[in-house]
Amino acid sequence: MISGVTMKLNLDEELLRALREDITSEDVTTNAVMPQARVGQADLICKETGVLAGLEVFTRVFTLLDASCTIEAAFQDGDTIQNGERVAVVRGDIRALLSGERVALNYLQRMCGIATYTRSLVKELEGSQTQLLDTRKTTPNMRWFEKYAVTVGGGKNHRYNLSDGVLIKDNHIGAAGGVRQAVEMARAYAPFVRKIEVEVESLDMLEEALKAGADIIMLDNMDLETMREAVRRVGGRAQTECSGNVTKERLKAIAEIGVDFVSCGALTHSAPILDLSLKNLKPVDENIR
Repeated sequence: MISGVTMKLNLDEELLRALREDITSEDVTTNAVMPQARVGQADLICKETGVLAGLEVFTRVFTLLDASCTIEAAFQDGDTIQNGERVAVVRGDIRALLSGERVALNYLQRMCGIATYTRSLVKELEGSQTQLLDTRKTTPNMRWFEKYAVTVGGGKNHRYNLSDGVLIKDNHIGAAGGVRQAVEMARAYAPFVRKIEVEVESLDMLEEALKAGADIIMLDNMDLETMREAVRRVGGRAQTECSGNVTKERLKAIAEIGVDFVSCGALTHSAPILDLSLKNLKPVDENIR
């Protein structure tokens, strides 16, 4: 569930920006066919089976246009919704329903798609110790929404942004002059509460990262045999994360190696939307409200 404080502090401006993108001066079509305020309602219909995520974001788009808008939901985030089911009924000023429909659905369909895809990958890891993580490969200005959807689908969030944690990648290592130097510089600069993660591409780099005292080792684009040897060498001295070339088909094999985490950019950059529609819009008696 998304708290009201979170919505107002972090999300409202993004939603308003999306609405301004879609309505630069007026919704000319809606103003033509509905010149006066009138209460109406519409059904949110699921058109393919998946995981619901972002219902409160969907609702907030409408309440930003009409504070009196309400929603009667038959499901909540995390529920599986089936093709043909009525997920919710939205009620409010018909002009707000018409003008906000596309933006509200864009957010909801995207978030549901990510949650659905994430859950399908999480199921591949059932019975193992390996946790599924997202990445920073998100749509610009959509990161909060997309990472929230990952958690609804059962995945975990990696760092939210560059301020959130230390992750020393190949170019950081190149800039610092080596793995040891990069880790030492990070230790000296970062607060002591920060864990230090190092990306390695070979077993030689792995040994350097271990000697430098890295807390987490990211095994980047390794084949399964090299990854297995890397986990053996780590021997519990650090946590391990697999990254790169992570597909649904490889997940079980990766989990069997015993890595602690597997990160997958596809959760946010390649998940298809879940098809939903706002249908059956009709005026209603204002006294019903």
